Amino acid sequence: MRILLTGATGLAGSEVLRQALADADVERVTVLSRRPLALTHAKLDVVLHTDFTRYDSVVEKLTGHAACLWCLGTSQTQVTKAEYEVITYDYAVAAATAMAAANPALRFCFLSGRGTDSTEQSRTLFARVKGRTENELLRRVPETYCFRPAFIHPVQPHPGTPLIARMLGPLAPLMKRMSHGWVADTDVLGRAMLKVAKQGAPKHVLENEDILRLGGGLPAQG
Repeated sequence: MRILLTGATGLAGSEVLRQALADADVERVTVLSRRPLALTHAKLDVVLHTDFTRYDSVVEKLTGHAACLWCLGTSQTQVTKAEYEVITYDYAVAAATAMAAANPALRFCFLSGRGTDSTEQSRTLFARVKGRTENELLRRVPETYCFRPAFIHPVQPHPGTPLIARMLGPLAPLMKRMSHGWVADTDVLGRAMLKVAKQGAPKHVLENEDILRLGGGLPAQG
């Protein structure tokens, strides 16, 4: 299969890329990126793209892909409210619409987050905008899957690890023992997203425990 990937230099996206390139079922990975990647690989195509609200200039690069793993995003604390809405909602919806038009059976795997509000009524910007984005993606692309990890714990050092993640990192083992809803290791999240990209999933909104189970972080349900 061939997959599309965004956010390939980020904490989650870089692990998805690493696993996808090592996956025998994945024959090609097309990364949409604003700048060249430091990585080169025989299975990797990097498409330089600057306007994530428009895809007419790269539409021929989108065809022939079975899935998109959308890992592009930012923290609401790093940008203005307007910028957050554009990056979270406008970018994802425009991409899913263009990609599904080029690949009608496309699976769109959207990296969302725990606490997302599907009613779109939350006073928290993150929860409200992520909820609106999920709802619109599900309306436009039937094979949309929304991943809602809680604390994403890097299993290996990454320069883009947020300060809060670096601070909480030493507590991750304890948090995992206390609850299945609090932590998703990057390798588990990557495996879960790739598995759904290849096979789909029984439900379209996947909470942290679902991600752990799909990614091998928990025993399968009997």
